[in-house]
Amino acid sequence: MSEDCLFCRIANKEVETRFIYEDDTYVVFKDIHPSAPVHLLLIPRQHIRSINDLEPAHESLIGGLFPLAAKMAKEQGVDKSGYKLLFNVEKGGGQMVFHIHLHLLGGWDR
Repeated sequence: MSEDCLFCRIANKEVETRFIYEDDTYVVFKDIHPSAPVHLLLIPRQHIRSINDLEPAHESLIGGLFPLAAKMAKEQGVDKSGYKLLFNVEKGGGQMVFHIHLHLLGGWDR
């Protein structure tokens, strides 16, 4: 855990946040500034600053985000209509919180 990391504090329940899902490895919650009708953030509890900081030992941790995203999309009712998965990497790529996180966006009427 990084003590100055907002997402570490959320994952450790130091910041009140309603989890859509949680287990020992991941937490999922709604984005406070949604860009879509369904906008979830999927984060590992383990602090990893960004995609650029991944190491081989993180492979299964990061890989586990994708089946979790599919499960969340189904539970949110966007699995059939479609959704986006997005990592923002570094400030120039739009990353605002430096704790790796996967955005799940969907629910548009198209």
